Amino acid sequence: MNMGKVAAVILVLVAFAAGMQFGKKTGGSAPLVTSTSGGAAYSGSTAGKATEEEVAAAKEMMLTGSSKFVAGPPMSDVVVTVNDGESIQAAVQAAEPGTTIHVMPGSYNETVYIDKDGIRLIGIVQGSERATMDGGGTLNDAILFSGNNIVVEGFLITKYKGNAIMSQAGNNYEIRDNIIVDTGVYGIFPQLGKNGVVEHNVISGIEDAAIYVGMSDNVHVAFNEVFDSVAGIEIENSRHAIVESNFVYNNTGGVLAFITPGLPIKTTYDVIIRNNWISNNNTPNFGAPGSTVGGIPAGTGIMVMAADDVVVEGNIITNNKTVGIMSVDHNTAAQLTNVTVDPEADPNSDGLKILNNTMHNNGYETIDEIKGLMLADFKTGNPDIFVIGPTTDSCIINRHRYVHSGIDDWPECGFTNTSTIANYLLPPVAPRVIEPGERGKIAYLGVCAGCHTYEGRMIGPPVKIIQALYMDNPHGLAEYIAAPVKKREDYPEMPPQDYLDEDTRLAVAEYMLSVKR
Repeated sequence: MNMGKVAAVILVLVAFAAGMQFGKKTGGSAPLVTSTSGGAAYSGSTAGKATEEEVAAAKEMMLTGSSKFVAGPPMSDVVVTVNDGESIQAAVQAAEPGTTIHVMPGSYNETVYIDKDGIRLIGIVQGSERATMDGGGTLNDAILFSGNNIVVEGFLITKYKGNAIMSQAGNNYEIRDNIIVDTGVYGIFPQLGKNGVVEHNVISGIEDAAIYVGMSDNVHVAFNEVFDSVAGIEIENSRHAIVESNFVYNNTGGVLAFITPGLPIKTTYDVIIRNNWISNNNTPNFGAPGSTVGGIPAGTGIMVMAADDVVVEGNIITNNKTVGIMSVDHNTAAQLTNVTVDPEADPNSDGLKILNNTMHNNGYETIDEIKGLMLADFKTGNPDIFVIGPTTDSCIINRHRYVHSGIDDWPECGFTNTSTIANYLLPPVAPRVIEPGERGKIAYLGVCAGCHTYEGRMIGPPVKIIQALYMDNPHGLAEYIAAPVKKREDYPEMPPQDYLDEDTRLAVAEYMLSVKR
């Protein structure tokens, strides 16, 4: 971060402290203590666009405590077994929709792509032995699926360069009980899907996000262990997500909820982050230079950026050297980091609700930018909570428990817990049907938007740069998509997308070259 920019920001804040809503330092009066025993419960965000039928179905699941099996029962009783030395992809290609594929312990050096509905890909665990997908440091992706009602579980996945498991626009997916080590950019990456579960996975050594939920709805991320990565768990441009009961440690940043500017979906809202252990996220940032997560300060427990209606409750947040919880708007982030501003997205984090959390020994080595901005708020100490930027409808309970900056004007929340919301999952929703004319758009949203925004930097170059290079040559871009070569030292090598058929590659090339913001 640029200290010259920080000094300028501090001067502005000092001059216009009231307009920035930082508030005044509180006096010595007794704090307002709010008991969480028997208190009112949060009823959920009002920002969503769920139908009455979806709301009723979700409430029924909450009341019954339904288990998280959103893919539904097996669509057929056909079971195929893949043994060590055989090909998983060959079994997938030969399978009818609805087939269960058991993969026996052994070593599998391949990429698996599932474009059929109802496939259940189950790694069989025998004692300490698992079906191990090993990319050997040369393959890009382990398991990709665009089908609906997919289950992937029980694998050990390691040494890939791109993704371990990526969902590409499929609905009703379950990804559980996988061990993922050193698989490149993302560990588990559901993109553009609805109704998904990511649970009981162990993920480490990821260059961007261990679990990255992108442009998705109704997702439950629970009981995962994520460590030694840049971002632990990331909810990006997504809605109706719960992140709970995860062990998140030794990352650069623990749990993130934000809007990445420049993506086609412009909102993140209705996110609950609760009952997680978020500790010691002090790993030096080794993300791609210039990427969004590449700007996260090491030592960040929870970060909210431009996301709305985020509830933070019941977490143990300890020993994160920069800050326990940080909330920032896009405009401030753009002054201090490489984040761009999207004129079509609301830049502010509104409706942040901080309930009781156990916080200790955070901010003990915070960055100079936060120190300076805290001084502008007439605050000192090691920050548990740091908020900068305009916000409306945000609230907190028991603020006296934390060292904080930027929240003095926040009212007390009218509730103390989220006990009435078990999850935001739905009974199996309708499979996504891709009409012929939408093939390019859905492929772009489900695949390309994971690395390319319209004009800001993400993992790959912006779409605007790609348009300038290939505007009159969609066939050339389609060929590059299938067999890319590294062209720029300041970006990582693009993985080949040759699993997409020729017509789809051309359709996505034509769409990318025609899209406007």
